[in-house]
Amino acid sequence: MLTGKIRNDIDKLWEKFWTGGITNPLTVIEQISYLMFARMLDMQEDVAERKANRTGKGFARLFPNTPEGQLLRWKNFRNMSGKELHSHLKQNVYPFFAQLGGAEGEGGEREGLGHISEYMQDADLEIKNESVLTSAVEMVNDLPLTQSDVKGDIYEYLLSKLTTAGINGQFRTPRHIIDAMIELIAPQPTDVICDPACGTAGFLARTMEYLNRVHSSPEGTFTDEDGNRHYSGDLLEPYRQHINSQMFWGFDFDTTMLRVSSMNMMLHGVNGANIRYQDSLSKSIKEHYPRQEQNFFDVVLANPPFKGSLDETNTNPDVLGLVKTKKTELLFVAHILCSLKLGGRAAVIVPDGVLFGSSKAHQQLRQELLDNNQLEGIVSLPSGVFKPYAGVSTAILIFTKGGTTERVWFYDLQADGYSLDDKRTELKGEGSNDLPDAIAQWQKYRQMVEGNISTSTSTINTLFGDKRKKAFVVPAEDIAANKYDLNISRYKEVEYQQEAFEDPKVILQRLKGLEQEIMACLDELEEML
Repeated sequence: MLTGKIRNDIDKLWEKFWTGGITNPLTVIEQISYLMFARMLDMQEDVAERKANRTGKGFARLFPNTPEGQLLRWKNFRNMSGKELHSHLKQNVYPFFAQLGGAEGEGGEREGLGHISEYMQDADLEIKNESVLTSAVEMVNDLPLTQSDVKGDIYEYLLSKLTTAGINGQFRTPRHIIDAMIELIAPQPTDVICDPACGTAGFLARTMEYLNRVHSSPEGTFTDEDGNRHYSGDLLEPYRQHINSQMFWGFDFDTTMLRVSSMNMMLHGVNGANIRYQDSLSKSIKEHYPRQEQNFFDVVLANPPFKGSLDETNTNPDVLGLVKTKKTELLFVAHILCSLKLGGRAAVIVPDGVLFGSSKAHQQLRQELLDNNQLEGIVSLPSGVFKPYAGVSTAILIFTKGGTTERVWFYDLQADGYSLDDKRTELKGEGSNDLPDAIAQWQKYRQMVEGNISTSTSTINTLFGDKRKKAFVVPAEDIAANKYDLNISRYKEVEYQQEAFEDPKVILQRLKGLEQEIMACLDELEEML
């Protein structure tokens, strides 16, 4: 959690960017990212230098050990005047990022940069106003980037200012929805996790925070002076190599997003996240990432783009083999099924049309999920969850690859803790947030399913058989009989209460009585005049 001071500093800087002529929030985040990257390179070099001094061993330098090379370091250029600083960043520092990008496979400290340096190759300084640039450098210099959990929160706070949807329908998934989906899937530190349309890497970064929270000892957990809890993730040490190099995979074909997502993962303590340039639905994935395209991931968490249709000739034939369509929302679910290992788990946000669309492709996909996989749960979300980006109604699909579906658990989520208008104001009080209950009910249901006791089916039917409640189950055969319709309203039973009305004659007599009282008061008022 961020302190009020850090939030205020970021807000003030944001305002300076705005008044300085940079009004696109993504550009602001990108420019701050470059400066944070420059500072973190210098911090990394400092650590390596101190280690070398202690051990007496040499090390592979990031910065050339020459006067010009050392001037590329944050500590050596941050105090330059505005004009000199602008020229130095544009002509020397940012072109140096491009050299780092070409250094893949060289080992040493450069290898620890992960793939972020790849996406820094076309970095450009767009801050024309010298006072804004000086303020930005001062603010980035004051950020507590040595604290991994705080620097992750800083970047997420910056990302929260993105308020426009992309042309393909991509937009930032609210943090609390991501957290709920991660709780529903409960990833393990040995899993390999993917987001096939990663955007800013919100799902991957929040998964890292979840793992830190779940795998922190009492000694590795502390509370700061503002009352915020911090989790070191000290129990993750045996898995650290896997986490840093193999655990996280994200694909996107927007280079700006790749830059932002790489930085997001780096700031969450994962230097070697596999953030890659790739359209997940394109047939080129078979050439570039043949292993990852089929039977590779343990967990997939995604909110893929809803809008748009693809050219069939450029679409992965394996995906088209599952569902013959041009609609991206259907193709992404099919791709996720392909990319999961047998027994792999997924939580995916889809528009409601996927659940009840009547086309052959819609029914084909739903039949595939039920008959040849385990469609375990559907959480119906209220239509305002993605405002101000979009008002579309959505749901979370939870499924496991392989097997067959016996029953589907539904949850009718009517409130997510925020108002469902464009302002999305946080709400307090009873009935304002169904997410904790949804997670608790899901965990209770999963314990019964995984219990493998003879009474589990009858117990499930007892606890989740009432379709008037928010959480209930529906047998797979009932869904199949309804053309595999997964719309919650088809199965949820609404209890109507009969309204009792008074006799119209009684109401009329009461109205006459009121009329007489009014006339009496008017007569009395007239006499007074």
